[in-house]
Formats: sequence, structure tokens, C-alpha cells
Amino acid sequence: MKREDTVRNAHFLADRRWFFPIVIAGLIAGAIVTSSFIKAADYSLLCSVANTRSPQGVDNGSATPIQLQAIIHYATSRITPQQNFREISVTFDVLKKRSPCNFLVFGLGYDSMMWTSLNPNGNTIFLEEDPKWVQTVLKDAPVLHAHPVKYRTQLKEADALLSHYRSEPSCFPSEAYLRGNDKCKLALTGFPDEFYDTEWDLIMIDAPRGYFPEAPGRMAAIFSAAVMARNRKGSGVTHVFLHDVDRRVEKVFADEFLCRKYLVKSVGRLWHFEIPSAANMSSQGGAQFC
Repeated sequence: MKREDTVRNAHFLADRRWFFPIVIAGLIAGAIVTSSFIKAADYSLLCSVANTRSPQGVDNGSATPIQLQAIIHYATSRITPQQNFREISVTFDVLKKRSPCNFLVFGLGYDSMMWTSLNPNGNTIFLEEDPKWVQTVLKDAPVLHAHPVKYRTQLKEADALLSHYRSEPSCFPSEAYLRGNDKCKLALTGFPDEFYDTEWDLIMIDAPRGYFPEAPGRMAAIFSAAVMARNRKGSGVTHVFLHDVDRRVEKVFADEFLCRKYLVKSVGRLWHFEIPSAANMSSQGGAQFC
């Protein structure tokens, strides 16, 4: 390759790093602007935040501080979110119908400000395994609602954890609970009270780390999301979004606990499940979730 071609390609890659953050900023900005003028029942992706429901007394045409901050952040950053535009669009399509809602996100990353801004007037919280990273992110974005958490599992234990769940009654779907369930190794225990006390409408699983043997893996997050969805008391389903389904553990545990029959969309490395409460399931018994 000629030297001038190498330089030209380097500039092209740099331009691409700018492209996605600007698209995200434009998505948020466009939604805010058009919300003052458009009241149609169905919007394009760019305008769909305008279609979200608002609590009484809230002006849906006014930008919130986090939305304005998100526009500036993504318009001036070369760092892209973990998910691509098509994957983000899957969750965004649900948010435009359910927001303001309770949105639980496993992981604190470059997309956190975006998720918060796309759930205006809702409750969006992030759970992060690295306390130092939490401090770093909140230093620049103190409006984010994040908790440092500890996991009891390691990725290398994935197969053993599946065997454990099948033999431990406190893991069975009819008996499973989370807070204080020390017998079931897949139950997330010791988390903030808000995690247990809130009924989550949307759950995004994009963490903890799951790419080396000593990492926590996402086994417990997937199991616990299934338990919370089944224990839902409110109306409607729980939307669960699982990222990195190209990896074996994510796929195996999704099949075991989130269930293929509840899979409604697959885009790139993201799966979207709509899980009903146990009260609305045709079959509730047995020792398996699916």
C-alpha cells in the first residue's frame, strides 16, 4: 500500500469514529425538537422520543438537563457506545412506548448517558462491578444513577452453576427469590435495596464482564432477570435485552432462563425477550424456567 493511501485510510477511520456519536446526539436532539410539533401515533426512530408518555404536569416538549448534556457529550466525543445503531434501535423502540419507566441496566459505560436521556422522567439505574470506574464516570456525569456491586460467580463456573441450579430447590422457578437467597448461587444477593424493591419494566444485560475465565460472567444477571420478570406484579411483560449473544455462555443461559419462546427480536448481537409474569404463564410448575 502506498504511503498516501495509508494516510488517507487513517483519516477515514478517524472520521468514522466521529460518525456514530454524532448520530446518537442527532437522535436525541431531533427527538426533543420534533416533540414540540409532532403528535402523530407513530414516529420514525429519530423522532420517537416525542411519543413517550409523560406524567401529569410534565411538558413532553421540553428537554431535560440530562438530554441536553447527552447531546453535547455525544456531539463532541469520538468514543462510541458498546452497541451499534441497529442494536440500540431495538431498545429505543420499546422505550418510546414505555417511557417513563423503570429501566435497569447491568453495566456502566459509554452509552449510559444515552439510555438515561432516552428515558426522560423515568428511573434508569446502572449496576457496575468496578467501583473505580463508577467514580470515573460519575465525576464527568454526576446525574447518572449508578451503584457499584459485587458478583459471587466466575465465568469458568458456568457449567457447574447450571448443574447447581438443577439440583437446588431455592433456584427452581416456583421457589426462586433474590434478596438473601444464599443457597442459590445464581441469585444476586447483597445488592442495593433499590434493585430488589423496584419492579423493572426494562432490563438491559450488557455486563458484567464475560470474556475471560475469572470474570464474573453474566450467568447470575440472566438468572436474576428471569426471576424478577416472573415475579412481576404489575401489568404487562418485562422486556429483557441481552447483548453479546454470540458468546456461548450468554446463549446457553438465555435458552435456559429467558426462553426462546419469549424471544421477539434478534438484531446483531442483541436478543430482545418479552417475559410474562408467572401468573400469566400457561405452565408454572416444574424445576425449569422454559
